[in-house]
Amino acid sequence: MTVTSHDQKPAPEARALSRQEQAARYAPYQSLIEKIEELDAYSHQVMHQWPKIERHVLAAEVRATLLRIRRTCAVAWKRRQKAAALFDIDVEIEVLRHLVRKAWRLGYITPRRLEVWTRHIDEIGRMVGAWIKHAGAAP
Repeated sequence: MTVTSHDQKPAPEARALSRQEQAARYAPYQSLIEKIEELDAYSHQVMHQWPKIERHVLAAEVRATLLRIRRTCAVAWKRRQKAAALFDIDVEIEVLRHLVRKAWRLGYITPRRLEVWTRHIDEIGRMVGAWIKHAGAAP
C-alpha cells in the first residue's frame, strides 16, 4: 500500500521491457560487437604470419588494443553517461590505426592487407562515431 499526501501521486511502477524492446535496444551494440569480433578474427589471421619476434611485441600490442576496444565498448553500453567511454573507444581505434600502419611500414603486411584491415577499422570507427552523435556527446 502506498501512502500519498494530497500533492503527491504514487510513483509509477517500473515495467519490464518486452523481448522486442530489449532486442531493439541491444541491436546497435550487438552489431558493433560483431564487427569488433570480425576485426579480431582478421587481425589474428594476419598476425599469425608475422615474424616470431613481432608476435610477442607488436602483435601483443594490437591484441591488447583490440581487447581494450571491446572492454570499453561494454563499459559504454552499460554506463548512463556514455561520453567518456565513447571517446576512449575512439582513441583506442586511432591507436589501432597507428599500429596497423606501423606493421605495414615494417613490411609485415602487404598493401592489400593494409587496405582490408583499414576498411574493418574504419567501419568500426564510423559505428562508434554514429553512437557518439546519437548519444549527443559530440564535443
